[in-house]
Amino acid sequence: MSQSDTRRNLGLALLGSEITIVFRRRRNQAMLLALAAVPILIAVAVRLSSNTSGRGPAFLASISENGLFVALTALTVSIPLFLPLTVGVVAGDTIAGEANLGTLRYLLISPAGRLRLLLVKYAGAAAFCLAATAIVVIAGVAIGAALFPVRPVTLLSGDTIDGAEYAVRCLLLIAYVSMSMLGLSAIGLFLSTLTTVPVGAMAATIVLSAASQILDVLPQLAWLHPWLFSHYWLGIADLLTSPISFDSFQSNALLQLGYIAVFGTLAYGRFATKDVLS
Repeated sequence: MSQSDTRRNLGLALLGSEITIVFRRRRNQAMLLALAAVPILIAVAVRLSSNTSGRGPAFLASISENGLFVALTALTVSIPLFLPLTVGVVAGDTIAGEANLGTLRYLLISPAGRLRLLLVKYAGAAAFCLAATAIVVIAGVAIGAALFPVRPVTLLSGDTIDGAEYAVRCLLLIAYVSMSMLGLSAIGLFLSTLTTVPVGAMAATIVLSAASQILDVLPQLAWLHPWLFSHYWLGIADLLTSPISFDSFQSNALLQLGYIAVFGTLAYGRFATKDVLS
């Protein structure tokens, strides 16, 4: 076996180990369960309520007529707060958590190298983004189908789609929202290289998420809005029209890639020169 094959196998083994650790960690499992509880609480509240009119998140008023709207409602509720909160915790823990446990230097002794370790840590955080988004949608569909009638879904454009097309839209929504969290994950990775206290990196990542969303609603900073990593988070409405508009999807992808590139570079620059003592 060549040296390149050995390194590739080592990298795959390290990636598999990281993803296993991410999803076996009790804290992360608890956060996934909390995310799954969001659509369940929404569905139960609507089921027990005699009035769903008035103010509320998008699609809330349609749940009692069609249970498939539970997933869409839960997603719009989770995007501003619950998803960034959980993603910030996982991303902030990537490097700082290992340093805090005293295992970081042992990871660096292996031939994986610092760059590969960073990539693996980021990949683990990205996998959590995907799982966190998917569990909101899946739990929403399941509880919606259990408590309410299931009918063809009327889109924002007024067109009606069947269950198969709805499933395709759900996959697109999961991809869109997961991608939206990747820029925040890159920021958390960078912050995690700055400290050996994971709680500090987690808190800073979550605070930056909230700050970005606050800045995004200030009209005086309209020039800044397109550059904020949270600007396109709620662009999922474009995926709920017929025909589908991918404008927000493309703009969001470019924006998140920019944040990944910038903060990934900063993370490597910091991590490559960092003296690892624990």
